[in-house]
Amino acid sequence: MDYLTAIAAWLVFWLYRQHLLHNAFPSVYPNERNWGPRDYIISFLIVPTFWTILHFLSGAYFDLYRKSRLVEIYRSLIVALIGSLLVGMVAFSNDTDSFKYFFEITLWYFLTHTLFLLSARLLWLYKIKRDLLKGKIGYNTLIVGGNGKATKVYNEIKNNSHVLGNEVIGFVSADHNVAPLNIGNVPELGTIDQLEHIIETHGIEEVVIAVESHEHKKLEHILTQLSYTPTIIKVLPDLYDIISGSVRINNVFAPVLISIHPELLPDWQKVCKRAIDIFSSLLALIVLSPLYLLAAIKVKLSSPGPLIYKQERIGLFGRPFYIYKFRSMYVNAEADGPALSSDDDKRITPWGKVMRKWRIDELPQFVNILQGHMSLVGPRPERKFFIDKIIATHPHYKYLHRVKPGLTSWGMVQYGYAENVDQMTERMKYDLLYIENCSLALDIKIMLYTIKVLFQGRGK
Repeated sequence: MDYLTAIAAWLVFWLYRQHLLHNAFPSVYPNERNWGPRDYIISFLIVPTFWTILHFLSGAYFDLYRKSRLVEIYRSLIVALIGSLLVGMVAFSNDTDSFKYFFEITLWYFLTHTLFLLSARLLWLYKIKRDLLKGKIGYNTLIVGGNGKATKVYNEIKNNSHVLGNEVIGFVSADHNVAPLNIGNVPELGTIDQLEHIIETHGIEEVVIAVESHEHKKLEHILTQLSYTPTIIKVLPDLYDIISGSVRINNVFAPVLISIHPELLPDWQKVCKRAIDIFSSLLALIVLSPLYLLAAIKVKLSSPGPLIYKQERIGLFGRPFYIYKFRSMYVNAEADGPALSSDDDKRITPWGKVMRKWRIDELPQFVNILQGHMSLVGPRPERKFFIDKIIATHPHYKYLHRVKPGLTSWGMVQYGYAENVDQMTERMKYDLLYIENCSLALDIKIMLYTIKVLFQGRGK
């Protein structure tokens, strides 16, 4: 739709541009120019492709059925303004030497493109709203809570015509001592400890947690169980949550709920973060190729065994993946079972100690980043063996898996490598702070501090 909109806006604008040049600058443009192959390429390929990429980078193509019309209008206006200025500087700046002409022609292009763009967007959003109201589109929703609160939330969702898309397909009791919901066609699907299985089995997209405001331990337990599920979580707030500003309302007719989205970054930042990951990884693999070759030769000479060591780690939403490293230990270093390394670890080769100090052994993980299993910045991935040990006493460690693991992290910058489970738990505090404050700006800051640590040789 955006591709066709960009073509239509450009064609209409091109006619005005030709007319303006012919009338305002007759000595330079005595006749209106006919179209050539270059015009077709610009109009039907370059311009619409540029606009489509720009809209993608703005996050316009994510979660189409949950979009707010006001937010989408605001986003479209900002993108149209930025795009029109970029197109103007490239396409119109050489038409004449007149700044007045450049300003006028760019403004008209912005108005023309915006008119076509907003018309198409509003028609599309209107169609989405109709599909939601008619029940063609819906989100499988699960209610977790006690009888009274859960029934109230269910009635607010079901009987409010302004709440769109939620199809409540089941209920999970937060307390075994209360009677199940007495509502037709809303079965009890299981217990809190079975939440992951219930969500996967029934294709749940949204979970509404309806527990009493004072039941913080129960709420924490439920949120922990949901850490490995890519669902939107909505929580009934108490008065303190409202006063502290935790509640954000997009729909004034909807029930008052705190929304916890699986994606912590805004759409445009998520796209930019992935683009930075891909570009930086490709650049690193090319620029650092001599260092890769040197490290590979030194690993081969240091001791018998493979050049690359791969190990299963836990990533986003608890999904396992294999992490790659230059081998820094002797073969069969964990013959007696999983063990964390330390400064005086006899299992580490002499060259391995050098690599760990400058973190050269981590360089193959740029391949993990290209594969999409990791990011440049995020909590360091750990093995399930140690994660299970930590979760036994600190279950909120599972929150770290709400984001992709990273090549570096706030915890690595502030704390460094962990030599035991207690140190891993201590480092977790920094990574939790990162998750609560994650942004592109924070990622850049962590990367700069990581470079500083590397040049100082403060790795382990």
